[in-house]
Amino acid sequence: MTYRRGSLAVQRRVGVREAAEHVGRSVGSGIRDIAAAFLAQQPFLVVGAADEGGRLWASQLTGPPGFVRATGAHRITVSGGVPEGDPLAGVLAAPGTAVGTIALDPRTRRRMRLNGVVDAGGGGGSAAGASGAAGRFSVEAEQVFSNCPKYLQKRQPLALEPEGAGVVRRGGSLTPGQEGYVRAADTFFIATTADGGVEASHRGGFPGFVEVRSPYELSWPDYPGNAMFLTLGNLATDPRAGLLFPHWESGALLQLSGRAQTEYAADGSRTVRFTVEAVIESRHPGRLRWSGPEYSPANPPVAAAPGGDHRGSTTR
Repeated sequence: MTYRRGSLAVQRRVGVREAAEHVGRSVGSGIRDIAAAFLAQQPFLVVGAADEGGRLWASQLTGPPGFVRATGAHRITVSGGVPEGDPLAGVLAAPGTAVGTIALDPRTRRRMRLNGVVDAGGGGGSAAGASGAAGRFSVEAEQVFSNCPKYLQKRQPLALEPEGAGVVRRGGSLTPGQEGYVRAADTFFIATTADGGVEASHRGGFPGFVEVRSPYELSWPDYPGNAMFLTLGNLATDPRAGLLFPHWESGALLQLSGRAQTEYAADGSRTVRFTVEAVIESRHPGRLRWSGPEYSPANPPVAAAPGGDHRGSTTR
């Protein structure tokens, strides 16, 4: 794998270049049979991209298993389109759009990432068509790889919710209810970009690992991972980011777009600060509902908040 300049800079700063080179050898552009089979079993896919105005977002697309599938050695096709009102509804049909995707299976704690560009021959149709039920788009893969199950909470599917109001609230900052939503989260997805490419990645921990500093600012610790530093590397080059907080039990989604930066402490720890610029809360028809979590054994304890309010725990 050829790392982008930002990732190389972070790897050198943290002292993991040798480990990153080793991990990078597992990244390819081809979709192996085992990866194709994994994709065909998934009921949702997270996609990161920039909207028409350049804001970065992470969106969740859902459908019956098979709605996302490998249609070639270097290509996936997503059927069913993007939910009406989603910020990426107008761009995922545009050939050449850079996207990052992540398929995550809460049942097995497995995940797979695929980055590439929307394929002109993918049958996406017009931008308007991408937001309809018959919408479809394909992605020509440039990077395909799996991640370890670290910080993934285990869940079981409950039901598909056929009814919903679609987008229920748009804003430029978090409401008190949305702040509570974020504080209770044990999982979110983050889309980042640099040098013309986009990544979609996962972050997990005990509830409280994401701190709400104000209606306009969040922060979270950067837990040890695979040494690649793709997300932090992108942020070192381009601060734009999109966050997706799924509410697993109801299937509701909270999408945030803004800018992020990484702070490096003297003890080697890292914290990411995110400034909120746009907020979309939605309850789309056809959303997935999941059980409560079986927390990952890798989740670090969450420190007590100011005033002694301990957020999170080391037990379920």
